[in-house]
Amino acid sequence: MNTRTDRKPKPVVATAKWELRLYIAGQTQKSVTAFANLKRICDDHLKGQYRLEVIDLLKKPQLARGDQILAVPTLVRKLPTPMKKIIGDLSNEERVLVGLDIRPLGGTNQ
Repeated sequence: MNTRTDRKPKPVVATAKWELRLYIAGQTQKSVTAFANLKRICDDHLKGQYRLEVIDLLKKPQLARGDQILAVPTLVRKLPTPMKKIIGDLSNEERVLVGLDIRPLGGTNQ
């Protein structure tokens, strides 16, 4: 008799349609603002369809090279491809939506 009491069932993980990375440098006002703006935009427009990774370059500066980060804060859209980048505090929601291809240029639908 083969019992499998030592194995836990694997959780079902939905794949994120959107993979985003926000590169920051510490808890500066711009970094905090960028994160808050991005979180709000994602919750409003990508609810349940995104994965967000925040990378603090003060703690892990070597990670800037992979996505060729030259300024912070920078948002990188890894998926869907092609990769896109937006630099700044992400306060212009329309620019962020168009830049990430969430809303087409000149689009008004929500």
